[in-house]
Amino acid sequence: MHIHLIDWIVIGIFLLISISIGMYMSRRASRSTSDFFLTGRNLPWYVAGTSMVATTFAADTPLAVTELVAQSGISGNWLWWNMLFGGMLTVFFFARLWRRANIMTDAEFVSIRYSGKPARFLRGFRAIYIGIFMNAIVMAWVNLAMVKILQVMFPGLTVFGYSHFTFLGIGFGAHLVVVGAMMAFVALYSSLSGLWGVSITDTFQFVIAMGGSIILAFVALGHVGGISGLQEGLSDVGWVFDFFPVVEGSGAAATASGMLQMSVVALVAYLGVQWWASWYPGAEPGGGGYVAQRMMSAKDEKHSLLATLWFQIAHFAIRPWPWIIVALAALVMYPNEADKGATYVMVIRDLLPTGLLGLLLAAFFAAYMSTMASQTVWGTSYIINDLFRPFIKPGGSERYYVKVSRITTFVLMLFSLIVTTRFEMISDAWRFILACSGGIGLVLLLRWFWWRINAWSEISAMIAPYAIYPILVFHFGLNYETTLIIIVAWSSMVWLTVTFLTKPDDRETLESFYKKVHPGGPGWKQIAAQLPSVKSDTGYKSLFVNYIAGCVLVLFSLFGIGRLIFGEYLSAFIYLGIAALAAVVIYYNLSRTGWEKVIK
Repeated sequence: MHIHLIDWIVIGIFLLISISIGMYMSRRASRSTSDFFLTGRNLPWYVAGTSMVATTFAADTPLAVTELVAQSGISGNWLWWNMLFGGMLTVFFFARLWRRANIMTDAEFVSIRYSGKPARFLRGFRAIYIGIFMNAIVMAWVNLAMVKILQVMFPGLTVFGYSHFTFLGIGFGAHLVVVGAMMAFVALYSSLSGLWGVSITDTFQFVIAMGGSIILAFVALGHVGGISGLQEGLSDVGWVFDFFPVVEGSGAAATASGMLQMSVVALVAYLGVQWWASWYPGAEPGGGGYVAQRMMSAKDEKHSLLATLWFQIAHFAIRPWPWIIVALAALVMYPNEADKGATYVMVIRDLLPTGLLGLLLAAFFAAYMSTMASQTVWGTSYIINDLFRPFIKPGGSERYYVKVSRITTFVLMLFSLIVTTRFEMISDAWRFILACSGGIGLVLLLRWFWWRINAWSEISAMIAPYAIYPILVFHFGLNYETTLIIIVAWSSMVWLTVTFLTKPDDRETLESFYKKVHPGGPGWKQIAAQLPSVKSDTGYKSLFVNYIAGCVLVLFSLFGIGRLIFGEYLSAFIYLGIAALAAVVIYYNLSRTGWEKVIK
């Protein structure tokens, strides 16, 4: 493989447009921290939603999907498709509440929902634990994926003639140094323009990344002889084309030796527990992190809901298929390759002509940069709004906080780069995060709808998993699925006990929260009775119907597009027809509230 001048020109144009957007939006972002972190709460739904999708399209995502397909076929993607059920809850039950809360970060939610010293502690603890340490682990994972891509595309890379560097006693390979340079570029435009620039750049980068993925899928498919050639090349492992997992012990499982075979425990863990019980970036129960940041940045509650709905559709139904097609083609092209994730990059290296090669490299850079920009702006918002402003330097001017925010962006990226050097393999990092956050999900959901939840509930749910995780994993050697279920049961018992053994939040805080957010429902009946003038939310039956219709819309669109790709036109028509019917149900229910104006 050889990178030609035209490829470098394509990459250069992409980088130039990205930095130009940051420079153009810098003046708007400088006015206040609200403008810097929340775009002045003026983001249209299509930009906010696309920015969410772009953030979850990291450099590691196509590689991870390729590994799943190689190990368990198309059905292996249920390990992340299950998160749709939690994401759709956010769309119809929580998006409007986040926008209505009128806060800057999801950590700030603590200050309006809870009271007293426990609330202050929890806010600062979340800022450090999630905004810095958990965020740095996620960014390190993304960095390592980018290093792998560079190692495949540029083996033997040196920087100024050196293949290895040492700084402050920490070793950096040449590939990681290049990733560090990319991080500095991201920090430059994100620190200039804040969320406005990041969101607009995300939209541009998503178009590049998605377009490049689609082109690569067509090229790879043509190389193996189309769909028929793909099916013939994988005829000995036909189970890779199945869309659904099977339960171990069934007749189908007995004949599908490589297919994703879920034990009953695994089925319960993935489809019955994980999506609502655990915290994970981009899939937090009830919304959170950079997803909440986009919802709170939307123009109004309607835009917040529509942004999150578009995110679910694009994330689960549209985006996976180009990756899956390339993953299947890679199985034909590189059947004996040990590192299955790297085969995605090998397809780019071996098949693309000059020009398209530069476009696909730019697409990977786009995926990497959009994720890193969002993670840093989101993490910085925690540090400034929930740690620096309330605890370290209260009373500063808005311009002062914006200045500190820009400096913090670079510091956070440097910290994540150092964390990256501490890992060699973090393929199980997401399982660790999901297991050690098991049980917190129910608190994150119920805190909106049950007045009795307090700061101690959330604190105990965050800490409880660490008391038994080492015992379950290192002493008993339990697998992830069993560990998750036990931790969720344990954490739920702990936080419920703590909730009823501690005092509820003071009545003033609860009433203030209810006046501001007025979520309604039986969990607030005691508080609502004291506030007869507050109009509570109603129509939960309609919201539940929308929730079911939303899940049907996304899943049947996902499978309908897949059937269409594989030439199964009748079943594709049925799937897509049911998806269209679900969309009509949602549109009708939203139209009854006058929301049809938003989507016209």
